[in-house]
Amino acid sequence: MPDPFLAPDPAHRLLVPFAGALDPAARSVLARLSLPHLSELLTLLRPAPAPDTAEWTFTPPHERERASAMGLSGEDGSLPWAALDSARPDRPQAWFHPVHFQVGMDQVSLLPASWLDEARSRQLLDALAPLCREDGIELSFETACRWRAEGERLRGLSCASLDRVAGRSVAPWQPRGPESSWLRRLQSEAQMLFYTHPANDRLEAEGLAPVNGFWADSPGAVNPTDTISSPPRTLGALREAALQGDWAGWARAWEQLDAGDLARALDAVQRGEPLHLILCGERRALHFVPRPRSWFDRWTRGLRRAEHPASLLESS
Repeated sequence: MPDPFLAPDPAHRLLVPFAGALDPAARSVLARLSLPHLSELLTLLRPAPAPDTAEWTFTPPHERERASAMGLSGEDGSLPWAALDSARPDRPQAWFHPVHFQVGMDQVSLLPASWLDEARSRQLLDALAPLCREDGIELSFETACRWRAEGERLRGLSCASLDRVAGRSVAPWQPRGPESSWLRRLQSEAQMLFYTHPANDRLEAEGLAPVNGFWADSPGAVNPTDTISSPPRTLGALREAALQGDWAGWARAWEQLDAGDLARALDAVQRGEPLHLILCGERRALHFVPRPRSWFDRWTRGLRRAEHPASLLESS
């Protein structure tokens, strides 16, 4: 039987990606933060059941929750966000993200090329596009940090989300599926192609890291039987600092979120408006929905103490 207090309308769902992180430094920062509006909000809500995920799934909890709210289907690592965001959702597509692969003593880690400007991004895309075309893939520009790939070879792939891999070793996150060896070969060719590209010479001259490859995610086509609804409201203010491992910046973003959007959410719940709050970490999503409005609940509300969010988010 469905929970009568879950908000079925995605417009009443508030999704907060990167609300928790596994890095001990992040947990230490969160434990010291004062988040009064979120703490008060949680006294008006109750935990709701949610499916378990894992730290090593290709699709992070916030992407899975967004897809579930919208009615978008796909296996782990195969949520077709690129196809959904196109005029031809039935065509297999993916996002190609220009990145910097940082070679260390014992691992290769990935940094999203957030410093890349449009002009140099287009130059690198123009260099890679002919190689893609030879393999039946059309590459087109979307933003400086994201290119669209389209072609049949992208069907059936499973790729780890950029949000999973950023700042980490790429070894556990290699693509899977019938065309995974092709994709790895294309990534290797891109590394060799970009190595001597003039755009990278100019980046390095400016003290910026070169773009020496790309990362693919969101592959596939939208299932024609999916009925897609509007997305939940997503508060993405924590993402950039979390991906960079900038936990001081993450703390500042949390405080701004608490003083702004979460304060307004608290006001809305106090007025009796429905809210389904979803706080997402690296392992799971925590769901909170309004408590039933019984006389007993109103009587006990004053007895409930606001719990520090860090104690809840530790498990995420």
